[in-house]
Amino acid sequence: MITVLRNARVFDGVAAELNEGATVIVEDDRIREVTTTSRGFADAQVIDCHGHVLMPGLIDAHFHAYTPSFDILKIDRMPAALLVSHARVILEGALQRGFTTVRDAGGGDIGLWMAIEEGWIQGPRFFFSGKAISQTGGHGDARPGTVVEPCGCSGYTGALSLVADGVDEVRRAVREELRKGARQIKLFVSGGVVSPTDPIWMPQFTDEEISAAVREAATRRTYVMAHCLTDEGARRCVNAGVRSIEHGSEISDDTARLIAAHKAFVVPTLSVVDVIRKHAADLGLPPMSRQKIAGIYESYARSIEACTRAGVKLGLGSDLLGQEFHRLQGGELALRAEFNKPIDVLRSATSVNAELLQMSGQLGCIRPGAYADLLVTRGDPLSDPGLFRDSLANILLIMKGGTCIRRAL
Repeated sequence: MITVLRNARVFDGVAAELNEGATVIVEDDRIREVTTTSRGFADAQVIDCHGHVLMPGLIDAHFHAYTPSFDILKIDRMPAALLVSHARVILEGALQRGFTTVRDAGGGDIGLWMAIEEGWIQGPRFFFSGKAISQTGGHGDARPGTVVEPCGCSGYTGALSLVADGVDEVRRAVREELRKGARQIKLFVSGGVVSPTDPIWMPQFTDEEISAAVREAATRRTYVMAHCLTDEGARRCVNAGVRSIEHGSEISDDTARLIAAHKAFVVPTLSVVDVIRKHAADLGLPPMSRQKIAGIYESYARSIEACTRAGVKLGLGSDLLGQEFHRLQGGELALRAEFNKPIDVLRSATSVNAELLQMSGQLGCIRPGAYADLLVTRGDPLSDPGLFRDSLANILLIMKGGTCIRRAL
């Protein structure tokens, strides 16, 4: 089937200038041609974009499908069917917000991927990490300090993460997640906000453990993404071969230059921090978590600015938790526009994230051969990325793989 999207102003995912009066021709699930000349096709579906901006679908590179709550232990106790039901709502909501691809940063599994591929869930393309891997007492260990294991021999496995200690255990855990189809591997290399027992500054996993995970991922031609808030942790990550530093809220100029030299990526996640600083008292977070959040948004600003100066490849991710907060996902672009130019924010959400996912030329761009994951927007996102805060009003067309998900032109 051929679909012709005509009379569009095209942002191709890279160029700073719009391609005016362009036509994008889609055949089946791929883009066949981008042209400014008139073409006629028998039996083609023709969609007039009326001069609106046509752009690649958005990519969220730090997403959690299994997060209906900020309370991780509550998630762990949910019956599987209930958790999947929540995930369906979260995934279908992401697609309706214009995110045609997401990278799940812990918990997402092959079952959700299959449900999307088979059409049971109308969700985005789903790059899942399986369970994220933590050391005992690390950011992925959700047990409070009051939980005492009788023999100290049983590790933690929850809905989003599991515990492994030592090179051999880490290697085995990575191999197991890859066996179950994980598209990339997630490690925790520093403390975090919502975890109950670890300070943010705490280094997690040894260099040898991190390197073992990187080597195992490489055997499947994939990579490691690492939760890392600290400057020291970011340096350890890139020196060990980690491809993607998640959050990166304390990166200095020197470390940013090191990251750029290693051609690694940083994925800031401002949305979740914005939610916590505004709603900490209502989320039921322990006092330790509320203390951790103090000053972190300002630290993020300095880190993003350092990475921008150094030429680090900055992706874009939301990291939102809580069924009531996932609707804020599109606001990540507006938050990033406080620190980066709109064109750079849009590149982060499209072509840069596609490169991070090892999908350059197939996702995050408008060019022949790429998947036909497309949006038509009301307004110009190159001038105002904030329009994605209200996706229902401002995204007039959503197409995934050549199929119209929303058509309100």
